Amino acid sequence: MDLEAVKDIERLKYRYARALDTKSWSDLAETLMPDATAIYGEQLQFDSRDSFVSFLENTLGTHMITEHQCGQPEIDVDGDEATGIWCLADTVVVPEDGILMRGSAYYHDRYSRCQDGQWRIAHTGYDRLWETVVSLSDVPSFRLTSNRWATLATLPSNIVNVAPPDGLIA
Repeated sequence: MDLEAVKDIERLKYRYARALDTKSWSDLAETLMPDATAIYGEQLQFDSRDSFVSFLENTLGTHMITEHQCGQPEIDVDGDEATGIWCLADTVVVPEDGILMRGSAYYHDRYSRCQDGQWRIAHTGYDRLWETVVSLSDVPSFRLTSNRWATLATLPSNIVNVAPPDGLIA
């Protein structure tokens, strides 16, 4: 087993999730091959890095708060190619719609080691195991205490953005 390659691929997937959640679209693009493909369920299929990143930027932009946790990697390396299966747990908050979504899936990825020696995602995708959607109006105690992309003016009246304690920066 090429343990160095496995570690590099783990870091790649973690960087992918961080870039997605921090809306760092150029960093996200760097984790993908130019001809990367992606399939999410039966409805969403992409045949290039540019179309995939553009979709994510438009869909998961600053109007949404996301958290993608990937773990339990099963990575197999064969030279400059590799496959990986990852458990995904994700949370999405849509403040303007007052919605909280949570779910789980298993990513099935393919990776390639590029000419520059860096691993990149050649294919990614998942099918959901489960997903829940909750209206935040059903959770009266819900308070959004920090949102790096929002201002009070953009939040609906049932979601209160609580100011941080003195001395802390939101």
